[in-house]
Amino acid sequence: MEIFRTKSVEQSIQDAEGGTHRLERTLSALDLTVFGIGVIVGSGIFTLTGIAARNYAGPSVALSFVVAAVVCALAALCYAEFASTLPVAGSAYTFAYATIGEFPAWIIGWDLMLELALGAAVVSVGWSGYFVSVVESIGVTLPVVSIGGWTFNYLAVIVVLLLTWLLVTGIKMSARFNLVMVTVKVAVILLVIFAGLFFVNGANYTPFIPPAKSTAGASGLAAPLIQVLFGVTPTVFGVAGIFTAAAVVFFAYIGFDVVATAAEETRRPHRDLPIGIIASLGVCTVLYMAVSLVVVGMRHYSQLSVTAPLADAFKAAGQPWLAGVISVGGISGLTTVILILMLGQSRVFFAMSRDGLLPRELASVHPKYRTPYKITIIIGVVTAALAGFIPLSVLAEMVNIGTLFAFVVVSVGVVILRRTRPDLPRSFRMPLVPWLPALAVLACVYLMLNLAVETWVRFIVWMALGVVVYHLYSIRHSRVRSARRR
Repeated sequence: MEIFRTKSVEQSIQDAEGGTHRLERTLSALDLTVFGIGVIVGSGIFTLTGIAARNYAGPSVALSFVVAAVVCALAALCYAEFASTLPVAGSAYTFAYATIGEFPAWIIGWDLMLELALGAAVVSVGWSGYFVSVVESIGVTLPVVSIGGWTFNYLAVIVVLLLTWLLVTGIKMSARFNLVMVTVKVAVILLVIFAGLFFVNGANYTPFIPPAKSTAGASGLAAPLIQVLFGVTPTVFGVAGIFTAAAVVFFAYIGFDVVATAAEETRRPHRDLPIGIIASLGVCTVLYMAVSLVVVGMRHYSQLSVTAPLADAFKAAGQPWLAGVISVGGISGLTTVILILMLGQSRVFFAMSRDGLLPRELASVHPKYRTPYKITIIIGVVTAALAGFIPLSVLAEMVNIGTLFAFVVVSVGVVILRRTRPDLPRSFRMPLVPWLPALAVLACVYLMLNLAVETWVRFIVWMALGVVVYHLYSIRHSRVRSARRR
């Protein structure tokens, strides 16, 4: 049972407030909200609407965004309570260490390593595609570089390394850059919404919920786990189609949990963290619903493009110039996603290194910039290597299963901490505990079951590798273990 030892809330806060491994508190509620919007609103707003509307929900795709937002909101409330109670870097890893134990915390940290690092690499590859599209639209052709038979995505590497440098130079500088990029992409989205209103055809909303129909679905390892386990026949459109589409568009919301990783750099974490988490999720939900209603109103859902629905809708309306504007919004959107995913990854690693589960020397803080520079540089180099040489599209779904798994652990952890430490001051309290956390767990598990069997296999293999690393290194170097043996 030694592997289930916990690290007290008081010890976690003490580690964050003193010593050489201390980060600088400079972020406000506005900074956190902008961080949340920056990581949630990426290319998904320009692509997932078309996929979900055409293949699963029709015009009712806006309701799918609402369903997905409700699931995320349940998890967000759990994160908000934890972050206000335990304002320390590490997010779900730190929360699990304080409630469930060291080994589960390590597993969550290992899981977040996959989610954040792989996610940043995948998004940087998407960024390079948008960039090439924009420069080609103005008549510039960029060269293709191959090394040893491998296509080298040098644009993805360049953007990752530049953002790594930005993260090293300070959290406030990163926050200012993020604010500029978020302002650009939100302005583009609002332009798309208001311009699109002039080309909406009311007939395209009828029927708002198309009649349901069954599909053959995928087979073998590509089939959803729920289909393999329970023989569920996949259904599109109808009420069931709204929920099926919700499982698709849910991944447009991934990222609000990264706000919690910046807890240790927030000036008033007990107040600002809940505001940042909940406000960013609320703003993005409104934007997603508005965009989805406009795009299905501009063009019948059966004719929507699944690759660039917004751009194609404006081209069909005789406004091709807006397609270029949308691409600019996509570039700025993806830039902030990469930045904040790497920020979150570095803070999780920082917390794990400070606890001794990873080499403790990696938790060094830069004497001038007060950032975990060693970890940030390592993450930047690894992410750049992944983005530059490895085709990651097949592994992108692993980002989703990793996020949902973290949501489940945090939701369970809130209930445990309420029972084990009812005395802790909580500036934000999730309502209806344990019922709402239980609902969050069930909703996340349902979405996980809708992922393909091959995604589950890869996830289990990655987790098994994490177990090996824990027993070979982490358990022997744990600071909590060493302290209790003295």
